[in-house]
Amino acid sequence: MPVVNQVKCNGCGLCIDVCGLKAIVRVGSKVTVIEMEKCSWCIQCEIVCPTGAITCPYEIVFEEHPKTDNR
Repeated sequence: MPVVNQVKCNGCGLCIDVCGLKAIVRVGSKVTVIEMEKCSWCIQCEIVCPTGAITCPYEIVFEEHPKTDNR
């Protein structure tokens, strides 16, 4: 799940706006991820964060393998 650095977070809420699954909320003057199981790892929150407070430490990459002819 995305990790929020509370020291870097300025509470702007851009990540809340882009989270279509509503997994991020504001608590006081900072944001936090509250619905870990809802997160789809779209990384939009990390992309829009102007202070770099949100990181998605693992990136899942799907690689398509060439089709082979198994005759």
